[in-house]
Amino acid sequence: MKGLSCLRGTSANHGGASAAATRNRVKKTVRRIEHQAFLLLLVAISLAFAWVLKPFFGAVLWSIVLAVIFAPVYRKLLASMNERPSLAAAVTVLIIIALVILPLAMIATSLIQEASNLVAKIQSGEYDFGRYFRQVFEALPAWATGLVERFNLTDFSTLRDRLASGLVKGGEALAPQALTIGINTVDFLIGLGIMLYLLFFLFRDGRTLAERIKQAIPLRSDQKAALFNRFADVVRATVKGGILVAIAQGSLGGIAFWFLGIHAALLWAVLMAFLSLIPAIGSALIWLPVAIYFLATGAIWQGIGLILFGVLVIGLVDNVLRPYLVGKDSKLPDYVVLISTLGGIEVFGLNGFIIGPLIAAMFMVTWEIFSAARRELQENP
Repeated sequence: MKGLSCLRGTSANHGGASAAATRNRVKKTVRRIEHQAFLLLLVAISLAFAWVLKPFFGAVLWSIVLAVIFAPVYRKLLASMNERPSLAAAVTVLIIIALVILPLAMIATSLIQEASNLVAKIQSGEYDFGRYFRQVFEALPAWATGLVERFNLTDFSTLRDRLASGLVKGGEALAPQALTIGINTVDFLIGLGIMLYLLFFLFRDGRTLAERIKQAIPLRSDQKAALFNRFADVVRATVKGGILVAIAQGSLGGIAFWFLGIHAALLWAVLMAFLSLIPAIGSALIWLPVAIYFLATGAIWQGIGLILFGVLVIGLVDNVLRPYLVGKDSKLPDYVVLISTLGGIEVFGLNGFIIGPLIAAMFMVTWEIFSAARRELQENP
């Protein structure tokens, strides 16, 4: 009887353990379903929030970029103002308005005027591209003229009409884009106001916000540090090493064109700055054909002077200023910058100058983190 009682007790204990295990499995399943449902809700809400912010994507992007670039200025002001973050943030925003926004607004106004004048002169026939090409053709050596004739490129009147038509159509296509700020003044002012408003709070509360984002990201501390550091490095490299160098090259090219008496020097300067942002192309795409035209039309000293200035001054700006402004550690390979910049422009428009290299850098650093994690698992299985 005693043995039978022990058997019954063991059976009861086994049944209780099985029921407890079943309850644990059910709880784990419920928790997993709840966790997955919450992740789905989190993704859906995040996408909805991004969709709401889509109309002001550019304002949000440039507020973050300017906050990263001018963060050292804010920190110095904060230290000199007895740790008063609101006052330091307001003064930093005023500095940005004075140093960045107002000069850009004046340049944009002058650029629109010069572009409109240039399109008007092309439409009126004041610029005879056929005559320009004929002058260059007559100055070519015999082998070059034979090559041009072989490809039937000597019909300068037709070439002139096609080029003029293309330039006019291009100007007409670009004019609405260039005049968007003027036509949609309200939208532009709203976007500018949102950018400045966000910029103030990014300066004042940026460190707290960054810490919250770091805590929310489900990665190790070293991985999060690598991502955030690369993000800041690429933004600084793109703006300081890209945009500032492009501004310097465009300004020097514009000064050279103005000195040589070339019409619409500001327009050409902006084009040279724009092309300087793209590696392997550069501002030579603008000033070199002009120098060749000078040489072909007998303006030897102007052509030689422009070539020397372009090679020795404009061309060396990148090699001198970029390492000083950026440093070599955060510089992406030129071929990556070229592909990511062109792809970013294609997808995101002008904002692609920032977004393209940034995505490329994040792609590279995430794969570096993944490779390091795999090596760690192989070394310590």
